[in-house]
Parts: sequence; structure tokens; C-alpha cells
Amino acid sequence: MKASLIAPDLGQQPISVTRKMAASLPGLRQMAMDKGLKMHHLGAGYPHPEVTDPRAFLEHKSRYFEHLASGVNNPQDVPEYLRESYSYTDTLGPKSVRENFAAVYGADWQVAMNADYLLPTLGASGGINLMCSLFERPGVDLAYLTDAPTYAGFIARAQLASQARIYSVEMDNEGPIVASLTSQIEQARADGRLVPFYYTVPDGHNPAGFSFSKTRRKEILDVMREYGVLIVEDAPYVYISYADEDARPQPFFAMDPTATIHLFTGSKIGFPGPRVGFLYTEARVQIKDAEIIDLKDLLLTESSADILFHNPEALHGFDSLLHDDTMQLRDSLWPIAETKLAVYRENREIIMDGLSEGLGSYAAHCSWTEPEAGFFTVFRFHDKRIRTDDAFIERLVAEYGIVVIPMYNFYPEDARHRDPNAGLDELRLSFCFSESFGEQRRLDLKQAVAAFCDAVKEIADIG
Repeated sequence: MKASLIAPDLGQQPISVTRKMAASLPGLRQMAMDKGLKMHHLGAGYPHPEVTDPRAFLEHKSRYFEHLASGVNNPQDVPEYLRESYSYTDTLGPKSVRENFAAVYGADWQVAMNADYLLPTLGASGGINLMCSLFERPGVDLAYLTDAPTYAGFIARAQLASQARIYSVEMDNEGPIVASLTSQIEQARADGRLVPFYYTVPDGHNPAGFSFSKTRRKEILDVMREYGVLIVEDAPYVYISYADEDARPQPFFAMDPTATIHLFTGSKIGFPGPRVGFLYTEARVQIKDAEIIDLKDLLLTESSADILFHNPEALHGFDSLLHDDTMQLRDSLWPIAETKLAVYRENREIIMDGLSEGLGSYAAHCSWTEPEAGFFTVFRFHDKRIRTDDAFIERLVAEYGIVVIPMYNFYPEDARHRDPNAGLDELRLSFCFSESFGEQRRLDLKQAVAAFCDAVKEIADIG
């Protein structure tokens, strides 16, 4: 008798809205081109190719590696960085990289970071997976707190565990509503679920397109301390900030590293391909027999069961970004960020100005968020008869050549149960990506926002 493998009944996992768009875009693009329409990109949330050209970085990295090798007296000896880069390494990665990152990143946020509490991850997504995996392992019923709307990647990961359920929190223009946050914690516990953490993107929220206010951050932190719930702070856009230096809010980990799991990614400040990230926390948790240990020790064990050996060459390459042209350790990463911000700040201004010029007179019909960080603004129709569903998105592409992302799939299932129309009056507009450079990039983005405004006026029958 031939053996067979039977997969468990995992159910049909929902497909990410961005993946659905990517799958349908070629056909829609062809429809638009057949009509002679130019394609306008306001959908992709990718770093712009104008700021991810690796050639200067590769040259700098090569000189940094030469600098590391210069301390070897015997030419026959293999430099330590080279030996590390092509050997098995600790799950924590090269200690020198962690120490350098802790020094520079900590200085930027006025935190005395302990390098021993830094854990390499495969970008911030690796940190999300690690946190979920750690708490799912015991098999107890879990409640993951998050915003409504929230990052689609978190929804996809959280839904993989049959014992986990998302409890989402409504937001206003300052962040999650505190009364809703406390209510969801209490409801989850009344349902017999462990509430390990609240996941959020407080700076340049993806997809909500705004940053939490300083006041709301303090209120959130007070609630988390009171209820003994950790904050998982996803921070891809802390350096993609448009606020004045003295107006930048502190990340949660700078307010209290003992209550926060901070997820840093090098994808926006550096390059997305190498997948370099770090998780940082000084939290302590209680385990069996009332024993209290460092959360980072549990996370290290969990990480070593998943990715025993991180890529040391990629980590050393990221370390080169932490050093200036004289190979001295930088005082700050903000100068590196500024090379990215020059493009993103300009793009943001084009989008904000374009929306104001094209639709500023129609405040009764539509509105949009003012991003203080990140890549996105959320556009909202006030006419409830307009539904930004898949058919609407396809119409924008096919009839106007405009690519945007609908918001409804960024709302967790429980939020859509509370309000079946959640997100169906909203669109996420991205200003980070285009296929052109320099002056052509500026022109393309101006044309894109102008075309979007014209489409809105026609669809909403205004103007």
C-alpha cells in the first residue's frame, strides 16, 4: 500500500491585497495601455531605486573591509572580519556589529543600549515572526493586540496560528484610542486568552499614514505598564521623518526599553536586499515557578531554533554604514537618512501640494492624512456610496491608469465584523516609489497626483 501525505486542515489563508494587486496588474496595465493611458504609480510601498543604488555603498563597504584588514600584521593571517563572514557564527551575530549599532542608534535616541540585548533578525518581519513564534510555542490561546488598520504582514503572520486571534483597536488622528485599547485587553482576558503584546508602527504608520502624538504614546505606555502587556514597536520609518528635529517624538523603546520590543530594519535606512534587522528589548518576563528572566534570553533560544546562524557578511556590510568616509564610527545615522530623505521629502511635498491644489476645495467630499514619517498617506471619500473595493481599484487602473492600494484588507477580521464597511471608503497612496529618476521622477509624480485628483472629481461627481 502506497503511503500518502495528508496536509492538516489549515483553512484558506487570505491573500494579501498587495499580492492580489501585483497578480492582477499586468492585465490591468495592458487594458490601460490599449486605451493609450500612462500608468501612474501610487501603490507600491518599496524604497525608491534612486536611493537604493548600491554602487557607492559597495565601494564604501570594500574600503571599510580593507580598513578592517589593515590591522593584520602577518599577510598570511586571515582578518577576523573575513573569518567571521565565511564561517559559522553565533546566533547573535558578530559582537562588534552589535556594539557599533548600539552606540550609534542609542545616541540618536538618547538610550544607553546594551549590545548584549540586541538580536539580529531578517528585517523587521523576522522580528515579528520571532515574537509570535515565542508566545505560540506553549500552545495556549492568545490574543494579539494591534491597530485597525494595521500592517498586512502582521495580519498574515498572526493568522498562521490556530490558537491566536487578533483583537484590534480603533484609531483616531493621534493613534489608538486608549479606551478601546483597555477594553480589548479586558475582553481578551475575559475570553480566556493570554495577551502577550500590542503590535504597532507608531512612526509613519503603515498603512494609516500618520505618526502617533507624544501625548498618545505616553498614554499607551501607561496602559501597557498597568496591564503588564508588552509593546512590539515596528520601526521601519523612524529615520524617514519629515518632522523638525526638536519635534520628532521618541520611540517607545526610548521611553521605556523594559516595556518594549523594538524592531529595527536596515531596509529603509540602508538596503532592503540584505535583510538586516535587529530586535532590542530589556523586558523581563515571568516563567514557571515565578522565576523572572530576561525576555532576550527566551528570544535567543527561539531564534537559534529557527535561524541558528545569521549572515555575518551582511551584518558586517551594514556595519560599514555605521562608519564614515574616514572609517570612524558615526555619531549618528541621520546623515545617512538625509540622503534618502532628500527624495522622499520632495515626493511627499509633491503629493501633499497636489492633493491640496486639486481637491483642497472639496473638504466636504474627501480628506487625507498628513504623514510626518514614512511612505504613505490615506485618502478618504466622505460619500458612503463610493466603495473602494476590488472593482473600484480595477476601474482606477483600467480607466485612469492609476495604481493605488485599497485599505479594507489592512483591517483585521474583528474590525470588519464590527464595521463591515471598514476601509471601504479609503485608499492608501504611496509617494515612495516610481520607475523614473530626478526631474522625470518629479514630473511623473506631479502627473500622477493630478490624474488621481481628476479621477476623484469625476468618480465623486464634484468640481
